[in-house]
Amino acid sequence: MRVLSTLRYIEIISQEGSIRRAADRLAITSTALNRRVLALEEELGYPLFERLPSGVRLNTAGEIFVDFVRRQFSDFERVKSQISDLAGFRRGHVSIGCPPEVMEEFLPEQIALYRQNHPGVLFNVMRQYGTEAEDALNQLEIDIAMTFEPVTSPHFKVLATALQRVLVVVADDHPLADREVIRMRELVGWKMIIPSMKTGLRRLLQSSLLAHPLPLDIIAETDSFGFIRHYLINEEAISFTIPVSGSLGQRLKTIPIDRRDLRDGVLHIGQLKDRVLPVASAKFLNDLMVALERQFPDPQ
Repeated sequence: MRVLSTLRYIEIISQEGSIRRAADRLAITSTALNRRVLALEEELGYPLFERLPSGVRLNTAGEIFVDFVRRQFSDFERVKSQISDLAGFRRGHVSIGCPPEVMEEFLPEQIALYRQNHPGVLFNVMRQYGTEAEDALNQLEIDIAMTFEPVTSPHFKVLATALQRVLVVVADDHPLADREVIRMRELVGWKMIIPSMKTGLRRLLQSSLLAHPLPLDIIAETDSFGFIRHYLINEEAISFTIPVSGSLGQRLKTIPIDRRDLRDGVLHIGQLKDRVLPVASAKFLNDLMVALERQFPDPQ
């Protein structure tokens, strides 16, 4: 696998921006690593890096080559996973980018269920939002993306969706806690913790406020549901979530926002268009789609 090692070396040099730092990371000498680079450039007939006083930087040819490298390693992982299937056991690596709402309950449960049958599979779960997850798919940094509002990349192949009604979160002794449904105007005057700007939930709330401006008493912005849970039991305030986040604890209650004020958002699951996923990733993606449909069936 010497060729694959050389390809990996090129990618690491591009990440580090320095042959010396890449050599330290790879635990080889910078002289040996530089020889590998020069030999590859000679074989290609074109340099891959611009040599700078501070290190190295990919040129256009290098960027094309590194994109090729990433795709080669993605295909290699898929082949290894297929070979493992032939051997009668499952190994592999699954990379997922998703918003924090999914990481609270839904995704941990699905990973645990999957690993009951496939304990050799390693998961890498990254907190990513919208275009960040779409870009990670394009760069082959993740296999599966889950995004909440909206999808912007034409290369994101949406395979399943689920409508998510926006919920107000309050402590169980809050004056609003007995409401069955709530209007946005009834939130005026209450201290409020809102989702951070990069979240899909914040964008959805903003769309409602643009159409119907309201004076809000915002005391904090966060994408941490742990922060929200602990804060709301310490001060009479409100926040927001969506159903895929799951249970928020015994001392909190959720109240649906009236759809006249705020439409349902859409949770998407997908992958990079035209990419053949490794077996482990493809199987887990299918399991996610089934679980999403079971928990959040399309309204009749």
